[in-house]
Amino acid sequence: MPDSTEQARGRIIVTGASKGIGASVAAELVSRGYAVVSLSRSGGGEHGEQVACDMTDEADVRAAFAAIATAGPITGLVNNAGVHLSSPTASLPTEEYRQVMALNADALMIASREAYPHLVAAGGGTIVNIGSFFDKIGVPANLAYCASKAAVAAMTRCMASEWARDGIRVMNVAPGYVETNLNRDFLAQESVQKWLAKRVPMGRAGKAEEVARFVASLFSEDIAYLTGETVYLDGGHGMNL
Repeated sequence: MPDSTEQARGRIIVTGASKGIGASVAAELVSRGYAVVSLSRSGGGEHGEQVACDMTDEADVRAAFAAIATAGPITGLVNNAGVHLSSPTASLPTEEYRQVMALNADALMIASREAYPHLVAAGGGTIVNIGSFFDKIGVPANLAYCASKAAVAAMTRCMASEWARDGIRVMNVAPGYVETNLNRDFLAQESVQKWLAKRVPMGRAGKAEEVARFVASLFSEDIAYLTGETVYLDGGHGMNL
C-alpha cells in the first residue's frame, strides 16, 4: 500500500516504461519519491509498479487506468509509448503509417482522455507528452513519424486549453537524438559521431537521463502557469541551419 506521502502526491502513470526514455523517466520519478505505475505491453520493467497494457487497445487502457485508480488517486501521466518506423513516402505502406499513428498519436489521445476523469477527481494534475523535434523538420523517409509527433504537439495545445480550468497542465517534451539501449550501437558509430558533432550545436546526442530529469521537474516544480508548450531537448539541433 502507498504511504501517506504517496497518497498525498498521488500516482503517476508512465507508458512505454519498460525501456528507453520511459524507463529513465520512471526511475527518476521514483528517485524523487513519487508512486509510479509503469505500463508496457510486456508488463516488464524495473521501476515502480509494473502493469501490462496494450496502449493500442482502448478497452485495455480504460481497464488499466480504472484498476490503478482503486489503489490511490492518479495525479500524473507521462505519454511515452511510441514506435519509429521509416519508409520512403512514395512506397510507404498504409498499414505502416497506421501503425505509427495508432501508437504515437491515437494511443496518446486515448490515454489522456481516460486519465482525465481521474485527474479531475484528484483535484488536478499534470500530463507530459513525449514528442520529438521531428515535429518541426522535414525528414526523408519519416512522413508517418513526423506526422505523428506533430499531432502530439497539436493535441498538447488543445488539451491544455480545454483542461486548464480543471487544474490540469499538459506539456510536450520533444527530444532530439537521445542515446538509449535501443540505439546506443548506432550512435556509437564513428560516422554518426562525426555527423552529430557537426550538426548538433552541443556536439553530441542527448542522454535519456537528461530527458528524465526535465520531465520529472515538470512534476516536482509544479509551475501552475506553465501549460500547452512544446519544449525541445535537442541540443539546439532543430534550430541549427
